[in-house]
Amino acid sequence: RLHGRGACDTKGCIATYFHALCQLSGQKQRPQNTEIIFVGLIDEEHLQSGSRAYAKKGPTADLAIVGEPTRLQVVTAHKGDLWLRLIATGKAAHGARPELGRNAIHSLAQCIDAIETDYAALLRKRRHPLLGHATINTGTIRGGAQPNIVPDHCEADLDRRTLPGETFAKIRRELHGVLAKHSLKAKLIDVKGYTCPALETDPGLPWVRDFMRSARQKKPIGVDYYCDAANLAGAGIPTVVWGPGDIAQAHTADEWITLEQLERGTDMLTRFLLSLP
Repeated sequence: RLHGRGACDTKGCIATYFHALCQLSGQKQRPQNTEIIFVGLIDEEHLQSGSRAYAKKGPTADLAIVGEPTRLQVVTAHKGDLWLRLIATGKAAHGARPELGRNAIHSLAQCIDAIETDYAALLRKRRHPLLGHATINTGTIRGGAQPNIVPDHCEADLDRRTLPGETFAKIRRELHGVLAKHSLKAKLIDVKGYTCPALETDPGLPWVRDFMRSARQKKPIGVDYYCDAANLAGAGIPTVVWGPGDIAQAHTADEWITLEQLERGTDMLTRFLLSLP
């Protein structure tokens, strides 16, 4: 094993990709009619500013392979990511006379309960063949100033993992519908302010099919997490996600990747690159 921060997510991918390119450069029979470009993208964990800037340049390509720890399986679909802020307002009052106020924390708690029960149940019925069902999670909650004051403001941030075709407008209508069913009200805003759509690439596309064949994989898979792939796909590039390592090791205190995955990944990618015209 190779230990270190980012060893799996995603320095292992960078090492594998560079090693494959080095292997390719030493071959006599290199691709003659294919331009192979390595692009290092920054900020994937936050704003994806690297992939967004690159996509705006209007690149053209037959295939993009985005490095993520997929255990060397070719991924053609991933979920989108939408961060929502739910805001409830009330009326402040002295903690000794709570009946004179309106507790915003209580109001928001009721909203969250409705979302985590009724809305989550609705999402479990909405399934994708590779991605399973959409999800929603309450990640943070903030409200109140001190115990002896009835809080007049409370907000929570929700993480909504989307399926292909789902939009903020549609999700907003659904959530307001769930709250209205329970006679509840809350303001809903998009925290990020930019789209993080789901990825869905046709596995039957020629270059995707050829890459899967080089990986000796018959069927594509999907993953729950979001990455740069959707931004490149949005620029019109057929895009897949692939790399050494297991996503279960990402963001862990003792992150590691096996040398076997790095070596196999290099061989697989080199084999594919050598097959190109």
